[in-house]
Amino acid sequence: MSTVAVGSASLDARRIGAIAIGASAGGVDALSVLLPALRRQASVPVFVVLHLPRDQPSLLADIFSTKCALPVREATDKEPVVPGTLYFAPPDYHLLLDTDARSTPHLALSVDGLVNFSRPAIDVLFEAAADVYGECLLAILLTGANNDGAAGLEAVQRAGGQTIVQDPAEAQLSFMPEAALARMTPTAVMTLAKLSALFKSL
Repeated sequence: MSTVAVGSASLDARRIGAIAIGASAGGVDALSVLLPALRRQASVPVFVVLHLPRDQPSLLADIFSTKCALPVREATDKEPVVPGTLYFAPPDYHLLLDTDARSTPHLALSVDGLVNFSRPAIDVLFEAAADVYGECLLAILLTGANNDGAAGLEAVQRAGGQTIVQDPAEAQLSFMPEAALARMTPTAVMTLAKLSALFKSL
């Protein structure tokens, strides 16, 4: 698949060099549909922020490693990014991306203040990933109960990247997608079924 037509917009799958995903309430169910759709041959790194209790360990890497064809890891600080790998932000750390002297992307963890009452925050990931991947980034915002991610999607668009918002009509909690759509116009609004079809094409 080279392009996905969405109304007057067109999402170009050929440009996707990295994927950043943000979700909050209802996110585990949505991610359980999306992430297993990625084939083992997928060569893009995938970075996920899901709002979590900050005082409890995360089981996301364990849960999704049994569901996904791609290797699944909880992100660690200064870890080089490996293509075809799925990274989850750990509890109580913002997940960022940076580059070294050779422009090789690597992960970075931060304990800077809460953003939209969250750490990890979706906006932080989207903005950092936009700085590193620019027009090659696809940022996806899923179900949730606050406005985290809307500003980050704008940053991705300013950097030339592509953006997708989950169709609020099917989101378990529609506030987060609706807040993004009230602030900006994404490249596409998609159901989980259409997003899964896109993922299967990568």
